[in-house]
Amino acid sequence: MTFEAMWRELLPVGRSATSGGYHRQPWTSAESELRAWFAEAALARGLELETDAMGNQVGWWRPVAPTGLPAVLTGSHLDSVLDGGAFDGPLGVVSALAALDVLRDRGFEPARAIGVSVFTEEEGSRFGLACLGSRLVTGATSWEAVSRRQDRDGVYLGDAVSASGLDPSGDLLSLVDVGCFVELHVEQGRDLVDRDVAVGVASQIWPHGRYRFDFTGEANHAGTTRMEDRRDPMLTYAMTVLAANKQARLVDQRATFGRLEVTPNGTNAVPSRVTAWLDARCSTDDALAELVETISRQGLDRASRDGTSLTVTAESVSSSVTFDLDLARDLAAIGDWPIIATQAGHDAGILSAAGIPTAMLFVRNPTGVSHSPAESAEMADCLAGVEALADTLAKLTS
Repeated sequence: MTFEAMWRELLPVGRSATSGGYHRQPWTSAESELRAWFAEAALARGLELETDAMGNQVGWWRPVAPTGLPAVLTGSHLDSVLDGGAFDGPLGVVSALAALDVLRDRGFEPARAIGVSVFTEEEGSRFGLACLGSRLVTGATSWEAVSRRQDRDGVYLGDAVSASGLDPSGDLLSLVDVGCFVELHVEQGRDLVDRDVAVGVASQIWPHGRYRFDFTGEANHAGTTRMEDRRDPMLTYAMTVLAANKQARLVDQRATFGRLEVTPNGTNAVPSRVTAWLDARCSTDDALAELVETISRQGLDRASRDGTSLTVTAESVSSSVTFDLDLARDLAAIGDWPIIATQAGHDAGILSAAGIPTAMLFVRNPTGVSHSPAESAEMADCLAGVEALADTLAKLTS
């Protein structure tokens, strides 16, 4: 089956009829359908399929004559952010399957096993921890540390996994025989557009984190409570949002408050509590720590004036990742592709931090828009990415 045909099969799954965006949260019916689609695609290619306790999957193409050499893993994820785009994640999975088809059409026989992987809950959109599947597989976190996490509806992670037909007490994938990981991904920016090239190679991932800001005040009547008598956490939150924007702009970094919960959330009531989540990303670990500290300090200063309180909790923090430079240069030389940095997190970053030599290929995004229904890539560029990944896998497994 061609790349185009596989892509058409995936397009309807989890797509909103109103916005056109995708809701492919992990351990839901949409994600289960995608997992089944991948299993069928892998088995149709004669791949040896593994699915672990959390729903992580790998389809293996084993060499005819085993050499004992470490395997090469590729792939990405199939889950999405809330109302996300079609390409973030699935492009890497479909391209990996298509790249294997290209290699077989060339008559290529790998000297190393090639695995096509799907890591679950990469976005962290349901349980708040990005790259959860790859973190568990690599030992970056443990089941004991995450099993009591709850989604927005109060469902525990373990219950969600079990409800999807999986057994969270079972075994996880083993990456002990993996010697290299290559992830293809749509670019989530405009670097390749500005360079007028279809494919690029990653140099690093910026450090990034998610932080919960709990602003607490006093609920009261919106009409009868004088302005000077209020302890309004919404005011403290509003000032903190503006502070985050200003501080990030001053140092050319990234700070975003994109999620908000208000209690009691009434039109005619001063809220008692506002909970907001900050996504912060910086060029270095020190810059990230300094930015978050500055935003938190300014929020606390404002809280002292508003008669409110603020507690900041780091929910998920990923350090800076520098990909294997020699590997990046070798791969870039295949097609004279540029080497660029990314501000977005990926499973590749988790595997790299675990000591696995890792590289990423990016496919041009004509608008640079991502985590949105407007995310896009031209078919010609997607096919160029497939060829680039096929060439990369051939080089690594010859």
